[in-house]
Amino acid sequence: MWSQTGADGRVGINFTDGSSFNLSNNARMALNEFVYDPNGKSNSTLFNLTKGTFTFVAGKVAKTGDMKVDTPVATMGIRGTTPRVEISDDGTVKFSTLIEEGKSKRYEKAGAPAAQQPEQKPIPSSNLNICRGC
Repeated sequence: MWSQTGADGRVGINFTDGSSFNLSNNARMALNEFVYDPNGKSNSTLFNLTKGTFTFVAGKVAKTGDMKVDTPVATMGIRGTTPRVEISDDGTVKFSTLIEEGKSKRYEKAGAPAAQQPEQKPIPSSNLNICRGC
């Protein structure tokens, strides 16, 4: 199943496992596989992103199976992160990890107290923040 947006288009897709994708204008994504059983441990998805900007929240498949996202430069295994992927017309791919606004990300070091991630600027019209290097 292909999903493609036009120059003025955007689309949000919600899946039964709680995963959701947002596609920007001029974006193209294919859903190659989606296997989800709420009681299963062999769930799997495979998305193919070829063009545009995508933001998605990983659902239960990422935690109870195998969620993969294929791009022109790499295939990502998703285990519960919230990535933003930008694929330019020239094939350049940029990847960022997003965190929900108001939630803190903690980093642990052996023998040192946890340090809180500083607040990031929100993405316009979203409740997510870019977290580079999380």
